[in-house]
Amino acid sequence: MGLNYKKSGVDIQKASVFKKRLKGLVRSSFSSQVLGGIGGFGSFFRFPKAKYKDPVLVSSSDGVGTKLKIAFLANKHDTVGIDAVAMNVNDILCTGAQPLFFVDYIATGELKPGVLYDVVKGINTGCIQAGCSLIGGETAEMPGMYKSGEYDIAGFCVGAVEKKKIIDGSRIKAGDIAIGLESNGIHSNGYSLVRKVFSKNELRKLSKELLKPTRIYVKPVLALLYAKRYTLNAVINGIAHITGGAFYDKIARILPDNVDVKIYRGSWRVPQIFELIQEKGKILVKDMYHTFNMGVGMVLIVDPGSAGSMIKKLKRQGINSCIIGHAVGGSGRVKII
Repeated sequence: MGLNYKKSGVDIQKASVFKKRLKGLVRSSFSSQVLGGIGGFGSFFRFPKAKYKDPVLVSSSDGVGTKLKIAFLANKHDTVGIDAVAMNVNDILCTGAQPLFFVDYIATGELKPGVLYDVVKGINTGCIQAGCSLIGGETAEMPGMYKSGEYDIAGFCVGAVEKKKIIDGSRIKAGDIAIGLESNGIHSNGYSLVRKVFSKNELRKLSKELLKPTRIYVKPVLALLYAKRYTLNAVINGIAHITGGAFYDKIARILPDNVDVKIYRGSWRVPQIFELIQEKGKILVKDMYHTFNMGVGMVLIVDPGSAGSMIKKLKRQGINSCIIGHAVGGSGRVKII
């Protein structure tokens, strides 16, 4: 017999059955703006124009990185989808935007429905946590591109914000306060270094800690932004998602050229996992704060008179936070002291 697509490693029938199984799952994340279901050539989302006067769309695209290697090692796949959502929705949140919808791309060498269902289940969970809809995606089976049992995930998110309420850091000024929002562990960056520090056996033993999903800050921070007693423009002047490049790069990204931010080590509790990484890898303190979130997943730069009330409101929203620094005159740099 001659060759066919299945013999080359791509099972179209299996993929079709898998996609049908997903339809009921992802519907749980749909908002009233979603038209139809998944599976077509395009996904439909009715823009909620009544909520906005002068809306601006905000987009982000990102993946999970080598954290996936830990998932493969531990054979645990139900949390990395949350990471894929979090890396995108937390980024657009930094502009003040509310996420509207999310689409994913999963590539694998061989479609294993049980594994990929867990991945998509995690993506759907992340979307529900962020208040956005998982409206579509693509699962690509590509024999020869990935090792057996491995896959990659990428995501794309679109959100919206009123033009006059965009947060871009330009209002940050000397005297503003830096509030650190507690992370859920390592989140989704620094894993290439983590995998150098620990042996495979150690990674397996630590997998429960290492696979904690990235915390999604959307609902708590939006609750701050749109609380009736706050005026958005006067309170939160900048937001930084502490991912790759960590404190030095991510906070500096939002600073005006004439402002520095001083971050005070010791002003929050650093989780034990970071201390273990630093000790075992003999990593310099500066490199730790340039690679990892060190227990702070997001930083808000706020007016000094608002810091206390914001910390209390975040606590009511289930997020521990504290003052970790302040803004001073400078040249757009971050100093950790």
